[in-house]
Amino acid sequence: MSWSSEAVLTEDLDLGELRGAVTRRYGALDPEEIRRLVDPAAAVRTVHWGRNYLYEASMATPAGDVAVVVKAFRHDGLARRWSARRKGSKAARSWRASLALRDAGVGIAEPVAYLESRPNDGPAFLVTGLVAAALESRYLFRAVIAGTVGETYPDIDVADFLRRLGEMLRRMHDADIWHRDVTVGNVLLTDTGNGQYSGPLYLLDLNRTRVGPSLSRSERMRDLARLPLRREPDRVALLSGYFPAGASALQRVLFLLAHHGFHVRIATKARLKELRSSLRGLVAGRGTHPHIPPPDERAATEDKVVWDSLSDQPHLHAGRLAKARIRVGSLGVHVREAGVVLASLPRIQSEYRALKRSLYDQPVELGELGVGLHIDALGLGNTLRLVDELGARRVLVRVHAWEDELGRSQELVAQLAARGVGVVLAVPQNRDMVRDPERWRLALAQIREGFGGNCEAIQIGHAINRSKWGVWNQREYSRLLEVASAELGDAGLPLAGPAIIDFEFHQTALALGWAHPLSFDVVSSLLYVDRRGAPENTQAGMDTVDKVTLLRAIVRASRDGDRPSWITEVNWPLAEGPHSPAGRHVAVDERRQADYLVRYVLMAFASGQVERIYWWQLGAKGYGLVDPSGESIRKRAVFAAFRQLVRRLDGRSTGPLSAGGPRRVYGFERPDGSRWLAAWRADDREEVWRPPEAARRVETALGEEIEPSEKVRLSGTPLYLDL
Repeated sequence: MSWSSEAVLTEDLDLGELRGAVTRRYGALDPEEIRRLVDPAAAVRTVHWGRNYLYEASMATPAGDVAVVVKAFRHDGLARRWSARRKGSKAARSWRASLALRDAGVGIAEPVAYLESRPNDGPAFLVTGLVAAALESRYLFRAVIAGTVGETYPDIDVADFLRRLGEMLRRMHDADIWHRDVTVGNVLLTDTGNGQYSGPLYLLDLNRTRVGPSLSRSERMRDLARLPLRREPDRVALLSGYFPAGASALQRVLFLLAHHGFHVRIATKARLKELRSSLRGLVAGRGTHPHIPPPDERAATEDKVVWDSLSDQPHLHAGRLAKARIRVGSLGVHVREAGVVLASLPRIQSEYRALKRSLYDQPVELGELGVGLHIDALGLGNTLRLVDELGARRVLVRVHAWEDELGRSQELVAQLAARGVGVVLAVPQNRDMVRDPERWRLALAQIREGFGGNCEAIQIGHAINRSKWGVWNQREYSRLLEVASAELGDAGLPLAGPAIIDFEFHQTALALGWAHPLSFDVVSSLLYVDRRGAPENTQAGMDTVDKVTLLRAIVRASRDGDRPSWITEVNWPLAEGPHSPAGRHVAVDERRQADYLVRYVLMAFASGQVERIYWWQLGAKGYGLVDPSGESIRKRAVFAAFRQLVRRLDGRSTGPLSAGGPRRVYGFERPDGSRWLAAWRADDREEVWRPPEAARRVETALGEEIEPSEKVRLSGTPLYLDL
């Protein structure tokens, strides 16, 4: 984005709890528009998700909408808070640096506004213009290091880029500006339309920048030394731009010493940081994104739960030691819980071995694939339209009984039932309802009266093995079930539970073995495997098939015996900042998300151990089948994969043709006798493969048709072959 020199004139902003400045060019902005921009809910695209969160948003101005980038800074930790008090927030420091760099003729994103909290140790925000057609230099450097730059970026002149970068850094240093973080992620190349990325260069991440006094030779070299210049020609190119008359022998030696010292130091700091983070997590818990509200300081530790509206889940403000103290306080209950689990292990082991021996002995009926919904995600009209387009005949609707949404959800469920869609109602609890059984009873009474005639089952409770959802032990969960038994026991509706999340099946064994006041007609699980990546990956030696088999063994070994087993939640989170329900280290891209859905469902259903699987959810930033941000609803790749899968899940699985190695092939048979295969590579590599029979039609899991031939190319994206 280009901008005139008048843009650097600024006006103060005062929004009560937030203060800052805006450039004169945007001084006519409605202050509420700026307030809206710094709410991460305004994000239309995640730009970067790390210690700080950057997202693209659309800013409404009198002249029309402008694309901007918002950087949300956190000031958690004593050191950062002390720094914010002494030097101002990171946003304020970035703002001052951007104005100085602009005056020095250094490329930066247009400064629009900054806001910081009162007091300034709270979150702060920097708003800049979006740099269009930009490439982070990290990707270019990665290609250079891997030796693939000629293939990946054939039109980019690496030596010219490094020379221009050296020239820009020299201008910056001659203006007495020390960036202090010139890394591969903080330099942007811009494309002029020819793929050469020969447009202006831009510097990012300015909060560490210092303006004045004059820089020493060491400080200059330390800025240049952060770039991973492993090849001698690359170092020569950078220095030729920085020293137009040529670098002296002393300057080259100083650069090499600084370069080597920095990269050794950064590797050591990374290891120490990991250790500090582990130790800090014992006491203080994980850091929180700026949008997560603080807890009520008067509340007990177990009650310091707030709602994270972006990832649609609660957040508990407590570290591990604080949680441990609470559990020690209920030691008697936990000892009893351990006894229940230990007593069930021999029978579970026996059932598991029997099930493993009989896997794939005969064809099994395929289960049903459903989708989870929440009324506030997309609205009634969009939700119904997309469910129709998916072709889903099974839907799970989550209702937050502590919110004013039962009426809206009731209309949604009635409309779905009228379409012949089977609806399961999921009723999570929160800490307030665990502490107040009467409030829980009133909510269930409303649900029975408003939803009973349109539901095929109700799931009681949610993720009871996660204290952030309000349940700390089985005694507390038992009280919830006692109320549910009184309110729903005579309603004639099947009840599902205990809704244990993740691969913690000892918790399922505990919940099914505890002397609860009601029995579940369906055993439901929230079997997420995102922390293990691909569904074929193992955890404690078990992949998805092993896990659903163990789950079935636990059900069969329980006091009420075998019952349907449903997975009522699963997804793979995307790298979309705080909208993602899990950490960035387990996030995947949209194509891999679609691949994993298909592979997970086919493996689980082919085992015959699961009757239903529900994807959570239809519309959500961070993990949904569609992205509801922006002016229109964008269907992700996983939407197409889900739709194609629903069309094929009719008939039986005849078992795996190949399931032990990287190549996975499963056979299926339709009610009319026609057959098809699903095949993929579990390691995501490519392979040319000859199917055992000729295929009359081949398509990818996303519905893309491929010309049939004797051989097909397998990858991580499953192929469907109609024989």
